[in-house]
Amino acid sequence: MEYNRPMLREDALKGEVIIVTGGGSGLGKAMTTYFLELGAKVVISSRNMDKLLTTAKALEEKTGGRILPVACDVRHYDQVENMLAAAVKEFGKVDALVNNAAGNFISPTERLSANAFDTIIDIVLKGTKNCTLALGKHWIDVKQKRATVLNIVTTYAWTGSAYVVPSATAKAGVLALTRSLAVEWAKYGIRTNAIAPGPFPTEGAWDRLMPGNLKDEFDMRKKIPLGRLGEHQELANLAAYLISDFSAFINGEVVTIDGGEWLKGAGEFNMLEKIPDEMWDMLEMMIRSKKGK
Repeated sequence: MEYNRPMLREDALKGEVIIVTGGGSGLGKAMTTYFLELGAKVVISSRNMDKLLTTAKALEEKTGGRILPVACDVRHYDQVENMLAAAVKEFGKVDALVNNAAGNFISPTERLSANAFDTIIDIVLKGTKNCTLALGKHWIDVKQKRATVLNIVTTYAWTGSAYVVPSATAKAGVLALTRSLAVEWAKYGIRTNAIAPGPFPTEGAWDRLMPGNLKDEFDMRKKIPLGRLGEHQELANLAAYLISDFSAFINGEVVTIDGGEWLKGAGEFNMLEKIPDEMWDMLEMMIRSKKGK
C-alpha cells in the first residue's frame, strides 16, 4: 500500500531546524525520523534524557542526520527557554516547533484528584503555551521572515469525550490557541496549524489508554469507516507537509487524520460507558503498577 511510504521529495526540509517536544518516542519519534530523512536538523525534548539519547543515536545512525537531545519539562517556562537557547547555540536558528508532548489516561472524572487533572492540563495546554510563547517571542525579536508552529491536538478537541476530560479540556484550549495565533501572528510570518489524529497506536501512550485486554475488548478499528488504524508514516507525511513551504498558504487549519472515525461517532472514549465499577478498580490498579516500573 502506498499510504505508508514517504510523501515529499528528499530535500523538502533541507536546512530547516525543527523542535519536536515529546520527540523521544511514539509519534514524535516517527515525525523526527521523517524530518531527518528530508534534510532537517531536529531538536528533540522530553523529561527523560536517557530515552532522548537512545533515540538520537539510533536515528542519526539510521538517517545520517543531526539531532540535538535536550531534557525539558515543558510545564516550566525557564526550561523551555533553555531548550530554545540550546537549539540556537547548536544550529544558529529554529524554523519550526512541533508541540507534540502530551499526557493522558482514562478514568471516570470523579475518580481523579485535582493534581491528576492539573498534570494533564499543565503538560498539554500550559506546555504548548510555554513553547509557543517562547518561540514566538524569539522569532518576532529576531525578525525571522518565516516560521511555523504545528500543534498535535485530537478529534475530541471539538466534541469533548467522556473518560479523558482533562485531555479534552486541554486539547480544546490548544485548538483555540492555534486558530487565534494564526490570525494574530501571521503578520510576523508565523504560520500556526494543527493535526488532529485518530488512533495511531504507540507502545507507551496506547498501553496507558488501553491497558490489559481492553485493546481487544474495544477494537478501535470497528469505529473507523476505513476499517484500520493509522500508520505512523501517514502522520509524519502530513506533519512534514504542514511544516514545509509546500503548505505556505495554509494557516489556522486543523487537519483531521482518522479514517473518518470522529464523523462516525464523536467522542473517542464514550464507549467506555460499558465498563463496570469493578473493572475500573482493576484498571486503576494496573495503571498504577505500570507507573511504578
